[in-house]
Amino acid sequence: MRSRDLWQALSARRYLLSAWPWRATAYLLTGAVTGAATLVGLAVALVVGGALTVVLVGLPLLLLTALAGIPLARLERHRLRLVDRAPVPGRPVREPPATGPWPWLVTRLRERATWRELGHALLFALLLWPLDALVVAFALAVPLHLAATPLVMATFGGGEEAKVLKQWTVTTWPTACGVAVLGLLLLALGGYALGLAAGARAELARVLVGAPREGDPDAREARVVELTRSRVRLVDAFEAERRRIERDLHDGAQQRLVALTMSLGLARLDAPPGPLADQLAKAHGEAGEALAELRELIHGIHPKVLADYGLPAAVADAADRSAVPVDVALELPGRLPRAVEAAAYFVVREALANIGRHSGADRAEVTGGHRDGRLVLRVRDDGRGGADAAAGSGLTGLADRVSVLDGRLSLSSPPGGPTLLSVEIPCEWTERFA
Repeated sequence: MRSRDLWQALSARRYLLSAWPWRATAYLLTGAVTGAATLVGLAVALVVGGALTVVLVGLPLLLLTALAGIPLARLERHRLRLVDRAPVPGRPVREPPATGPWPWLVTRLRERATWRELGHALLFALLLWPLDALVVAFALAVPLHLAATPLVMATFGGGEEAKVLKQWTVTTWPTACGVAVLGLLLLALGGYALGLAAGARAELARVLVGAPREGDPDAREARVVELTRSRVRLVDAFEAERRRIERDLHDGAQQRLVALTMSLGLARLDAPPGPLADQLAKAHGEAGEALAELRELIHGIHPKVLADYGLPAAVADAADRSAVPVDVALELPGRLPRAVEAAAYFVVREALANIGRHSGADRAEVTGGHRDGRLVLRVRDDGRGGADAAAGSGLTGLADRVSVLDGRLSLSSPPGGPTLLSVEIPCEWTERFA
């Protein structure tokens, strides 16, 4: 059975004949090279950043230096594949609240994992890579030098003498062969020493740059991030399913019902007066009513105007259908994420339905736009007020839906009015109109 990691391989009898000693050596050697390069890079960045701080140019460089652990941690997770065939999961990355370098930088600096990875980078640059180099030197280079004593004696010593580790002189062939045997024995022991050292280094790296363990604050934060992402994925999947149902009903059942209505109408025109004509007229009327109800159902599932033309057109359509006159002033020169548009539309539609049913208002207005990376909507009416979102108005479920998108829904409705419903959802443009 093939070992999946270095620890399993160390307990196997054929460890020295497998590729694992070479993999452990490669892990330690690449660690020594990477650590030395990291030390030079950090030193240069700190010196240059400190020197340029007097003219404020060095401050951004020092801030970027604090993020040096992120790419090094990513590289370390790749290097761990040398001693562990299974990929090492990284920490979940929190999405910035807005696009741009500054929100990304602030988000990274607020994460505990960023500072843990910076600590790993400093430990790597100052302590770990010299240890990697020493282990390789004593466990591999020294035994190989001893094992090559007869070759050195024959090649460079004229068959008369050879220097061993530049300390001792060997002048006889039996002694040279004995040193070579000792070197081979030490090389076998060094293979195990390399495996143990590489395994210990890998365990430390997993703690510092791997996914947080159960019970750690970072683990709780990672679960929150993953739960948030899963909720967003569910919302996206729900919206996609709504659009599919709307499309299937529009292109399937509705078209068949339209054809049925037309056929009944033609049959009604051709039928002579009498009971048959009366029945056809009744069936034609019921088919027309069923078609109207189906169209309303399709519109309620996911209006086609929202998918085709965006939120402003869908809100204007909802305002035209409202029982109360509605003024619309919605400035959105582009398209927003579909989940955001759908949530905002259904909030507006539910608010207008409540205004028509309960408020006694003479007029309502819908205003809003996109400001500072957020969609902002306001629905206001001049009714009697006293509305309560928790009293079965239908807004509670919409508030939950908005919160999934990290948004906020608030209702202000004092007795006597006016009533103001506010919605804010963080989002960015997916398409800008010319």
